[in-house]
Amino acid sequence: MMPLSFAEIGQPQIIRKIGGSPDVKKHLEDLGFNVGGEVSIVSSLGGNLIVKVKESRVAVSDELARKIMI
Repeated sequence: MMPLSFAEIGQPQIIRKIGGSPDVKKHLEDLGFNVGGEVSIVSSLGGNLIVKVKESRVAVSDELARKIMI
């Protein structure tokens, strides 16, 4: 298991765990990041990631990406 921020660009991954405070977990779930869901990195721009999740593209900071374990 490793943080999403270390995943290869374009490789689909399965979310294994979401860490952080209850508020952070709720925020990520509202964006579509759920345990068991598929996610892939589209690109990396200045430390932020563009991530494809549930047929949408979402920008997340490196800090948030480190709380999503794959």
